[in-house]
This record gives sequence, structure tokens and C-alpha cells, in this order.
Amino acid sequence: MSSSSLLHLRRGLSSALRPLSLQRFSTSRPHVLENKEEKVSLGRGPSFVHPSAVVHPGAVLGQGVSIGPFCTVGSSVKLGNACQLHPGSHICGNTELGDHCILMNGAVVGDDLPGRTVIGCNNVIGYHSVVGIKCQDMKYKLGDECFLEIGNNNEIREHTSIHRSSKPSDKTVIGDSNLIMGCCHIAHDCKLGNNNIFANNTLLAGHVVVEDYAHTAGGTVVHQFCHIGSFSFIGGGSVVSQDVPKCMMVSGERAEIRGLNLEGLRRCGFTHAEIRSLRIAYRKIFMSTDTNFGGIEHRLAQVEQYEELASMPAVRLMVQSIRDSLAEERRGICKFQSRSGSLMCNTEKEAM
Repeated sequence: MSSSSLLHLRRGLSSALRPLSLQRFSTSRPHVLENKEEKVSLGRGPSFVHPSAVVHPGAVLGQGVSIGPFCTVGSSVKLGNACQLHPGSHICGNTELGDHCILMNGAVVGDDLPGRTVIGCNNVIGYHSVVGIKCQDMKYKLGDECFLEIGNNNEIREHTSIHRSSKPSDKTVIGDSNLIMGCCHIAHDCKLGNNNIFANNTLLAGHVVVEDYAHTAGGTVVHQFCHIGSFSFIGGGSVVSQDVPKCMMVSGERAEIRGLNLEGLRRCGFTHAEIRSLRIAYRKIFMSTDTNFGGIEHRLAQVEQYEELASMPAVRLMVQSIRDSLAEERRGICKFQSRSGSLMCNTEKEAM
């Protein structure tokens, strides 16, 4: 190819990209497309679709949607008002975005599989994240419906992967106001609550349940079917193979209970009286000086016998969280150090 031809090609590409500016992604100024705009089902207000974007005629766009260069929008997609698709992002399959969602460069949302991906309002999907695709469970049967539901106000950072469920009777669920930092993985059938923080490279295996206001440090790995209780903290680089009860702090290559998540409790507004009661209950359960040490069920019952502790809702919830984890179908709680310094297991449950 001659130098004059290369120069002509370069000028053509530059002129195609020139109409797009960063302001386009923060406004809803109208942009009229020849032929293409007539084929897209737009909302009541004006939207901007870059000429190089590929938008299927069956897609439904809300008011003020901005679709950047080299994006693709599939036939069954529904975009809410003021959604922004940055250059090179893609959305396909039976996928719905609520109002004011943003897909950063290279993000991929949805998959051409039976089932559905539903994402609420005010969510940000980071650079090159992959959300709502087929799970990595060998039990998944091709052709089965699979589902993902994400709430509102979540920030999902770069290179994160979130998978749909492994079977039609279940779904992967993420609640509201979660921060999922870069390179995290949320596997099939996980259930995440609200206001959680997952630091970089947190990996959740299938069927993990995370309640509310939990916090993982970087490089955390959680075994399948584990439960992470509300207001808990997991130290960096931990491998969690059993449940983390409410309000606890765990860490370690095989995570052990290290104490209460005191700083997290304070930040979440727990009162001095609540924290004091939780500390007393924790000592009675995990640091008992009673010569008749007894099993953990015995110690839980002792805590419930103290009226001062039993009357405190935070203590009751923590005790119930531990008791729930001891059920036959659950994995038990993480190991803990006794007052004597020996490592204790809960009942007969051992980490697998």
C-alpha cells in the first residue's frame, strides 16, 4: 500500500472518530444517524449512537443513551435512560440495564444463552470486565437457562468476572451498593448482599453467600458453599474454607478466627454498649476460662443464659450466625485459638 493510500486511510479514520468526545458520554445531545437511527427502537428522548457502533434493530434504548465507537448491542438488549457505553464495550443476549449505567472500555455484559441478565440502576462495569456469561461449572448443561441479577449503585472495577447460575432453579445475585475491586471473580450461584467491599483479586467460588457490610482484603479466596457473615473482615491472602460468623475477623492461609472486627463495627455505627456486649460474648464462646470447657454448643447456650447479653440484638445475631453454621448441611465455622493456645475445631466439622 502506497504512502498516499495510508495517509488517506488515516485521515478517514480520524474524521470518523472526531465527532465523539468525552462530553458526549456525559450529555444527551441528539445525534441523527442516516438510516441506522430509524431501525433502533429509541425512548422518548434523544440518544447518541456513534456511526461505527453496531446496534441491532430489536434493541430498545431509553432516553439519552450514549453508545460509543465499535460497541455492539444485541437484539434482546434493553438499555435504561442515560446509559453510557464507552468505546469497545459490548452487551448481548437477553440483558437489561437500568437507568444511568456505565460500561467502560472493553466491558462485556450478557451472553447469547437461555436465561437472563438483569442489572439495576447506577451501576458501573469497569474496563474489560465480563459480567453475565456462562459459568465454569462442569455440571452446567448447555441449553439450560441461567440467570444473573445485580441491584443498584454497584461499582464493578476492571477485569472482574461475574458468572450466571449453573442451573435454571438458581441464580447469581448481587445486591446494592457493593464495591468489587479489580480482578475479582464472583462464581455461579453466589449470593451477595449490600454494602460489601471486595478488594482486588478476591475470588469467590460457587454458591458462596456474603451477607451485608462484609470486607475482604486483597487476594482472598473463598471455598464453595461458604457463608460470610455481616460486618465481618477477611485478612489479605486468606484462604477461607469454612464459614465466617457475623462480626468476626479471620485471616490465615487456612483462615482462623482472630477476634471481633472492632474497627468495622465502629465504622458501621455500633454503639459502645453493643461492642462491649459482643466482646463479652466472644470471650465466653472462644476464650472461656471454665475448667469444664465443654463444646461450642454448650458455650453458646451459656451466652444465651446471661440476660444482659441475650437482650442485645447484636449478640443474638452473632450467636445465631454461629449456630446456623454448625448445621449438618453447612461447613462449620473457621478454627479458633483457645485460651490455652491450642487450635480448636467446631464440633466434628473439619476444613475440607
